[in-house]
Amino acid sequence: MEQLINNRVKNIEISGIRQFFNMVADKKDILSLTIGQPDFPTPHHIKEKTKDALDKNHTSYTPNAGILSLRKAISDFSYKNHQLNYNPESEIIVTVGASQAIDVSLRTILQEGDEVILPGPVYPGYEPLITLAGGIPVHIDTRENQFKITAEQIEQTITDKTKAVIIPYPSNPTGVTLSKEELEELSAVIDKYNIFLIADEIYSELVYKDTHVSIGSFENIRDKVIIINGVSKSHSMTGFRIGYILAAKWLAKQMLKVHQYNVSCASSISQYGALEAIKNGQNDALEMKKIYQVRRDYVYDRLRKMNVVTYLPTGGFYFFIDIRHLEEDSFTVALKLVEEAKVALVPGSAFSQFGEGFLRLSYAYDLETIKEGLDRIESFIKKDGK
Repeated sequence: MEQLINNRVKNIEISGIRQFFNMVADKKDILSLTIGQPDFPTPHHIKEKTKDALDKNHTSYTPNAGILSLRKAISDFSYKNHQLNYNPESEIIVTVGASQAIDVSLRTILQEGDEVILPGPVYPGYEPLITLAGGIPVHIDTRENQFKITAEQIEQTITDKTKAVIIPYPSNPTGVTLSKEELEELSAVIDKYNIFLIADEIYSELVYKDTHVSIGSFENIRDKVIIINGVSKSHSMTGFRIGYILAAKWLAKQMLKVHQYNVSCASSISQYGALEAIKNGQNDALEMKKIYQVRRDYVYDRLRKMNVVTYLPTGGFYFFIDIRHLEEDSFTVALKLVEEAKVALVPGSAFSQFGEGFLRLSYAYDLETIKEGLDRIESFIKKDGK
């Protein structure tokens, strides 16, 4: 019967991040710095409002696009924080996490053989969704440009089959962000072609220098832009599974069809929790960001003292460590760290071929755990002599 399975499904793999995490999960005494999940509890006031929604029997289907009060809160938040102007009644869709938002976006716009441009290295969740929608992922090597995709690179890569460009900044796995000037250059290129731009901004509230600039704020390409965001990273609500899409009315109308037949609507209970987070939890993300920044600075200082080649991330909660001077691939080095140092990082090869030669370290862990992990890495380096 296996030959009857959709070939697109058979040809994709479980995320390399999860593969490595699952592989080392059962090993004893392993300290993991692998998963990009906030270690903070969901703020108390959000949990209380979620419980309150249960007590008030808000347990039925919601409108397909989500409860209007949440969409209004998203609209207000997006305008206040990122100068995005989207109508809550017709241009915002609440989704089951940012992952479903990406899936809905790609399945709405892609046809068989369409190409989607991605920066490499890149989060591994995009490529399988592109493939499942019949598209072809096209990676651009950003390693020599501080992991930033450029307008020039995009224009050189566009073909008559190009349907979309994905820009995921702040970036997982690299932690880099794009400046307003860099985004202006990108928007000028997108403006010249009949293609979409999907901006995954799930880490938008975790920018350490200045504030996040959204490419959706450039009016010249508004009709072509799809903004993806959510509350998982900003409010430590990964299990609530609430994301959202911002898109022009004509486009959101088509996307809502895919969303409706896919899941009907996001969890009603989770939507009320997200409403509290977005409406009254502005300071939650700020307080978490302050702690992440302390961790980031500590990790950067320790790595530099070890003579480990890296750079200071400007967003998210990851370091992308350069190990290209070693003679072994990233998976082998990561496995050695597990077996000899009892610490787990993610091999860079999980983030496309352009991630090879790097390791991703997540600092979404408490400082004590991070310190112990870095102590083990330092001992391994001294022992190994590399």
